[in-house]
Amino acid sequence: MFQKEVYVRRREALVKSMQAAGQKGLMIFMGNIAVPSQGTVEGNGYSFRQDSTWIYFFGIDEPHWAATIDIETGEAKVFADDVDIDDIIWMGPQPSVASQAAEVGVSKSAPYHDWEKEIAAAREKGRTIHFLPQLRYYNKMRVAEAAGRPLEEFSVSMTRAVAEIRLIKEACEIEELDKVSDSGFRMHSAGRDAVRPGAREMEICGLMAGIAHSEGWGLSFATILTQHGETLHNHAHNGIVEPGKLMVIDAGVESLTHYASDHTRTYPTSGKFTTKQREIYQIVYDCNEYAFSLTKPGISYRDVHIATVKKMLEGLKALGLVKGDVDEMSAKGIGGLFMPHGLGHNMGLDVHDMEDLGENFVGYEEGQVRAKQLGLGNLRMARPLRAGHVITDEPGIYFIPDLIAKFKKEGLGYDFVNYQALEGYYDFGGIRLEDDVLVTADGARRLGTKRLPIAPDDIESIL
Repeated sequence: MFQKEVYVRRREALVKSMQAAGQKGLMIFMGNIAVPSQGTVEGNGYSFRQDSTWIYFFGIDEPHWAATIDIETGEAKVFADDVDIDDIIWMGPQPSVASQAAEVGVSKSAPYHDWEKEIAAAREKGRTIHFLPQLRYYNKMRVAEAAGRPLEEFSVSMTRAVAEIRLIKEACEIEELDKVSDSGFRMHSAGRDAVRPGAREMEICGLMAGIAHSEGWGLSFATILTQHGETLHNHAHNGIVEPGKLMVIDAGVESLTHYASDHTRTYPTSGKFTTKQREIYQIVYDCNEYAFSLTKPGISYRDVHIATVKKMLEGLKALGLVKGDVDEMSAKGIGGLFMPHGLGHNMGLDVHDMEDLGENFVGYEEGQVRAKQLGLGNLRMARPLRAGHVITDEPGIYFIPDLIAKFKKEGLGYDFVNYQALEGYYDFGGIRLEDDVLVTADGARRLGTKRLPIAPDDIESIL
């Protein structure tokens, strides 16, 4: 938890943004609850993870909290219950609701189930109830019932305001992101050092997860560790490391304050790249460096994506896998055959920051139109960059046999794609290289104290 002034400042900024947009009424917030895994929460519950928007504006990392903020007065009020003797038996003495609220600068509190009464009273007076899209089922039910309208009628003004405020990271957030990036460095280093023929994938994953839990809350997302990198989100870890393969490791740590890291490296399982592996790896590495060199305030990340894909196509053209004019290839979406995902996404309290609010609200500013073509259409962050944005830089090249066959069958890209040459890459897999990047006043820097080895010579040397 940060100093209470941080949360006060954030709520004030949200109120001012809503007022500037001509909005009135009551903004409502619902934190997450504890959820049973088997039996009861007390006996066997899932690990509790607080709602990220709640953490951002109210900071209290406990279940069963809710809040309101009055747009006209700026007054915040929280709703939660003090523990009774039954709770104390199982949990020990707990701080009071009032004392926890005071730590985040809120002076008014009431019992948890008075939240609906407060909202009902506002509705009776004809006041507008503003709420955000909801992620969890319990929250969806309570928010829709309290607001008296379908969840699809969430407040667009509130959603845009929250996204704009949270996208620009404060100094205290950047400090947390740097620290968790260092944890990610140590986790990835341990995983890399365990990659050798004969090792079990699940043992490498377990080693990495242990570091994530010993240094923070745990994993920031389900680890991708695979010798089939052509499957972008491959979560199967039941294989044995084979010689001559490429091992993609895409993993991150979530800090105790719930900020995320997200790095990806790709390693030759035998310690040395084959000629074919090194050629493709060099292109991806060059694209990663190139994207970083372009990242600065004023340029849109959409333009960085497009420029990076053109760089990738130039490299593939030099290998004879594609042919023709690179600009024309890019415009016709040929890059999506090899990199069907976007260059990167926003990061912060979630590894895909705020995407529970709606990807287009977060990654696209008002007026930006999302592309439809494969690759560019999957770009999660397209906005013009500003100092304080935290994004990922994660180009990749993948040889997906089914996707290549689909392009070929539909007659796509025959003027550009050397389908015969691609047949020799059907068993290649994929390569992705990802860093976490902070946009600064005059450019960008990578988060954390040290960068994971990434240059091909450095990879072979350290392996």
